[in-house]
Amino acid sequence: MPSVPDRRTLALVALVFLVVVWGYNWVVIKLAVLDASPFTFAASRTLGGGIALLVAAVALRKPLRPQFPAAYFWIGLFQTAGFIGLSTTAVVTAEAGQVAILVYTMPLWVSLLAWPFLGERIGGWQAAAIAIALAGVACMFGPLRAVGLAEWLAVAAGFAWAVGIVLTKRLQLRAKPDIYGLSMWQMLFGGLVLTLVAVAVPGHATTWSARYVFALTYNIVVATALAYVVWVFVIDALPARDAGMGSLGTPVIGTLGAWLQLGEVPTRLSGLGMVLIVAGLVVLTFADRRATR
Repeated sequence: MPSVPDRRTLALVALVFLVVVWGYNWVVIKLAVLDASPFTFAASRTLGGGIALLVAAVALRKPLRPQFPAAYFWIGLFQTAGFIGLSTTAVVTAEAGQVAILVYTMPLWVSLLAWPFLGERIGGWQAAAIAIALAGVACMFGPLRAVGLAEWLAVAAGFAWAVGIVLTKRLQLRAKPDIYGLSMWQMLFGGLVLTLVAVAVPGHATTWSARYVFALTYNIVVATALAYVVWVFVIDALPARDAGMGSLGTPVIGTLGAWLQLGEVPTRLSGLGMVLIVAGLVVLTFADRRATR
């Protein structure tokens, strides 16, 4: 009789799913902002995802009252509004592959924040994995001829995401929030913030092309509603540092997708960076297996 996968194995499989879905989504977002302003698209994506989860919660008769409204608001502000709003704005003027790479300075911020705020000490092998993967990210910085506003917005998006991860993990350590409810309410709160920003910041009118409808549907259903529930499960099942490190495969998928579909050809240095990132993930997996023996 086949054994049932343990929670950690399921979390690692879920992380691979997220890497593919979120990696390709950088291409989808780049196409979406051709037809809508970045804040309009970001607000539509997050609020739409939150409403989709709310409708499903009603159908499944799940409790609708938020368990920890203040915590959910702050998580939604950083992990939903900050991360998605800033990264979507960055994609308007920067290449999708570049933004994906710069956003994924996130694991560095998670590692730095997780030690003082979560007590997650960095062991020798984990430190080696972080160093190798971040060396890969540094290589992928290399092709940038100049760092402008879009690039700084992408890095800020990565930092906002890291803060959201740490806030989520702190909540999960002191309480047991419902994963579905946390995902739904952080999205609704973040979506409301982005909607206010979209109303306040002028942008071009939305063109409802087939391309935009696909981008919006993919983002609401797959990359936001479903993926955020999966992401909260991953954060709950894995240490924050490892969840952040594992997601480093996402910019590799994003860069390859931008190359194949958008013609953003990576340089040799970018290719080296991808290899180092994958190597860092292999070292991290090895370190985790040693730690759990």
